[in-house]
Amino acid sequence: MNKAYAVGLDIGGTHITAAIIDIVDMKVIDFSLHKESFDSNLPVEEVMAIWEKAIKTSIENSKAKNIVGLAACMPGPFDYENGICWIKDQSKYEHFYGLNVRYLFQGTLNLTSDFPILFENDAVCFGKGEVFKDSDNLSKKVMAITLGTGLGACFIDKGISISSGDLVPTDGEIYNIPFKDGIAEDYVSARGLLAKYFALSGKKLNNCLELFNLAKAEDQLAIKAFQEMGEDLAEIVMPWLEKFSANSFIIGGKIANASEFFLPVFNQKIKESGSNITVSVSTDNEIAALLGATSLLYTA
Repeated sequence: MNKAYAVGLDIGGTHITAAIIDIVDMKVIDFSLHKESFDSNLPVEEVMAIWEKAIKTSIENSKAKNIVGLAACMPGPFDYENGICWIKDQSKYEHFYGLNVRYLFQGTLNLTSDFPILFENDAVCFGKGEVFKDSDNLSKKVMAITLGTGLGACFIDKGISISSGDLVPTDGEIYNIPFKDGIAEDYVSARGLLAKYFALSGKKLNNCLELFNLAKAEDQLAIKAFQEMGEDLAEIVMPWLEKFSANSFIIGGKIANASEFFLPVFNQKIKESGSNITVSVSTDNEIAALLGATSLLYTA
């Protein structure tokens, strides 16, 4: 089969990562991975110029010729089918609200209207990418989550994202499930972790990296904050793992890098529930997201 390639993009609030993906073998092309950090609250034209630079650098480094599409994993709220950004009051992309990002790509990159430009939720991209990274998962039911600024989730059955029906929560999302005195994301996220540490210690930290470094230094209150999050995470996901009949549960996102501090208690809670589900932590969130995005253009 002739090779076909796509531009894969992982777009966050402070970065864009571009890579060229072989969409026949679902592999990242050597030397094509390129990352740019930026302030997403810059004017639209400046943000698009940074995105253009990342894409063109990636294409140039890959030496790929037959590029047949572009696929981006984007944070929500976002109209993924029509390419319209609805992010508002989240301290990111404040100038993009209501804009058609597909049209912005077409204009910036001089693409024709029939050139495929596809979008997907960042958590779904991560989950799909993890499935494509391990072909054994293509026959399984997988629940994947991303732990970071927020709490993302996806439910995948034999490689297909499931976001409706009785077996998954509304829209396949768990961040807004009622939990304790708020919603799940209030407790399992960066702000949830920092709030736990403040409640335990009376100290305010600037970010989770500070908390992680304290835990590494054996600060018992920092470790306890992570453990409490692990307990909360287990309580939130267990009903849906059971309802979806998931074979595998995969944890990703930046906070997954601190799994040594929350995974043991999470696993203990899962085991106590009687579940024998396979639990794993992603070793490369970014590659998974890029593969997941371009799986929308998978040709095999």
